[in-house]
Amino acid sequence: MHIEAHGISKKFGSFQAVDDVSFGIQAGQLVGLLGPSGGGKTTVLRMLAGLEQPTAGSIFFEGIRVNDLPPQKRGIGFVFQNYALFKHMTVAENVAFGLNVQKKPAHEVKERVRDMIDLVGLSGFAHRLPHQLSGGQRQRVAFARALAPSPQLLLLDEPFAAIDAKVRKELRQWLKRMIEQVGVTSIFVTHDQEEAVEVADEIMILNHGRLEQKGTPWEVYKRPQTPFVARFLGESNVLEEAPSFKGFRQEAEPSHVLIRPESIEVGREQEISALHAAERGVVKSVQFRGTSWQIEVEVGSKRLTAHRSLEKELLHPGDDVYVLIHRLYLFRQSDSWLLENELKERRMTI
Repeated sequence: MHIEAHGISKKFGSFQAVDDVSFGIQAGQLVGLLGPSGGGKTTVLRMLAGLEQPTAGSIFFEGIRVNDLPPQKRGIGFVFQNYALFKHMTVAENVAFGLNVQKKPAHEVKERVRDMIDLVGLSGFAHRLPHQLSGGQRQRVAFARALAPSPQLLLLDEPFAAIDAKVRKELRQWLKRMIEQVGVTSIFVTHDQEEAVEVADEIMILNHGRLEQKGTPWEVYKRPQTPFVARFLGESNVLEEAPSFKGFRQEAEPSHVLIRPESIEVGREQEISALHAAERGVVKSVQFRGTSWQIEVEVGSKRLTAHRSLEKELLHPGDDVYVLIHRLYLFRQSDSWLLENELKERRMTI
């Protein structure tokens, strides 16, 4: 199902929960609503579901305005973070609930329930009660119950929040494969950027009720349009003044300068790929991050955080090093742009 929102807003008294948000979602996409707590994610989801009415703006499903359509007529499946399973019902009875509400024939319900239980990998668990299942299994039942009535749109509100970290990671990939197999348009709310980047076809980042940016995880990461997006998605060094590093031309008073840690080389003279474009620096701290070293280095009056391969010689606080900045982002009001190190690029093209 193709979804469009045109200028939707929602106020609760004097509080502006969602402020003039517009977006489109293609049929079959898995889209993540990402942002800090209180950013408006769940309110957007509830307006799509019909559980909240927009204060302003319109929502369209397949080109039809649905603002006044009740939730039960929108063709939606909903999965909550706390499973919301009926404790006194078996797995099969939970999955069948929506079908029975629709008054489907008994033989059709039985067949659909069996297919859904198989789909979520719980064959053999049909007669168990929720308390006899693990957290991950209960959430799979919740997915099966939401999908059983063949919804056109699946809405997921922090679906993995109540599950421990190891199982949550396994369920992310399982969810992505399942959605691809079923082909239903899906929107999920999360505050976990790793979860959104790993699972979603596209992400929408909301902050203080406003849509900051929408695009594929890679597009948003590589081309952040606002300082908030740059800070929120991934790690970053944020400076409040124009850069004076080698290879970067002076720009007229940007409001923020952002440098990703992976865009910085830190090492000894023989390790730097373009020494002529590098600055001198001093290592201030070294931390083991599991897959790399995190190096804090002082360059002039500025402190930067960079990543360094575990395969390279260990650096220590106080070491004199060279620092090569490959690229950085500049922000000014509503504009953002990327600068590459001109000295490095010039030498590479000779």
